[in-house]
Amino acid sequence: MSLSSCIVPISEEHIEGFHKCLDSVARERRFLAFTEAPSLDSARQFVLYNMENDVPQFVALLGEEVIGWCDVSPMTGAGFAHCGRLGMGVHQGFRGQGIGTRLLAHAMRRCREKGLERIELEVYGSNESAIRFYERAGFVVEGVKKKGRKLDGEYDDLVQMAAFI
Repeated sequence: MSLSSCIVPISEEHIEGFHKCLDSVARERRFLAFTEAPSLDSARQFVLYNMENDVPQFVALLGEEVIGWCDVSPMTGAGFAHCGRLGMGVHQGFRGQGIGTRLLAHAMRRCREKGLERIELEVYGSNESAIRFYERAGFVVEGVKKKGRKLDGEYDDLVQMAAFI
């Protein structure tokens, strides 16, 4: 049985659920740059900053539960305001159902509305399904940082990707 999820802009009521989902994905130790979520206060500050500054940030909800997120943090500084940095994740139990595709589509649409032109990301080389996902969404590999991560004695490459929207 497949239940329907909805994609909405993040709001204050989603902060704790976002933090819980972020922590769940981080603790898998395979997908994010950290192995546990920052503190709830840090997550709250991040979300509130994004809301105050109209940063594209969406969550996927199943009922009231946050089961995924996608945000694009605009870069700052002369010459970089046209770029944004993508962060996203989907809770393990809900992958492969199109939630990531829908989250990314919402975020990219909002980025275009805001005038962003280039979206960048880094993904681990071992995460082949994510690389294929991003390629289907129009991202291309721009470079690889060989052995850019070493966790639990294992190396992984950092694949740098970007899309012009």
